[in-house]
Amino acid sequence: MQPAHVSSLFQLEYPKPVVVVNDYETAQKVVDHLSDKEFPVENLCIVGTDLRSIERVIGRKTWGTVLGQGAISGVGMGLLVGLMMSFFYSLNSLVVMLLSGLLIGVVIGMITAAITYAMSRGERDYNSVQQVVATHYEVLAEHKVAQQARDLALELREVRDQVFNA
Repeated sequence: MQPAHVSSLFQLEYPKPVVVVNDYETAQKVVDHLSDKEFPVENLCIVGTDLRSIERVIGRKTWGTVLGQGAISGVGMGLLVGLMMSFFYSLNSLVVMLLSGLLIGVVIGMITAAITYAMSRGERDYNSVQQVVATHYEVLAEHKVAQQARDLALELREVRDQVFNA
C-alpha cells in the first residue's frame, strides 16, 4: 500500500457546497453535528474564503524596546552556547558556563537588534503582529453525499440563522 500524498488529503472528488458560514467555530459545529449523526465526515472539507490580512499595531519602537527584544531573543541562543561550552569543562563549572553563555547571547542579541534598528533609519518605527483571516468558511462535501450533508446541517439553528439571514 502506497502512502497518500499530503496534498491529496485536502482534495475532494467533485466537491459541492454544503453550507457557508461566517466563522470557523460554526463550521466546526456543522462537521461535529454531522459526525454525531454518523455522517461519513471523511467526505468533508472546511475551506476559509475571502482572505484578508490584519495587522495589529501593538506599540512604538524605541531604543529601549529594541534592546529589550534583542536581549530576550539572545537568551535562548546564549543558553545553547553555554550548554555547548559546558561539554568541554568539568561538571562543576556548568553554572558558570551557562551564565557565561547566557551573557554572551544577550549581548549578541542586543547588538544585532541595535544594528538592525539603526539600519532601518526610522522606517516601521512600531511593533505589530499580522494574521490572515477568512471572512467566510465553506463546508464542502463529495458530490455523492452533499445533499445529505446539507439536510443534516440545516438541523443546526446557527446554520439556519446564517442561511436565511444572508
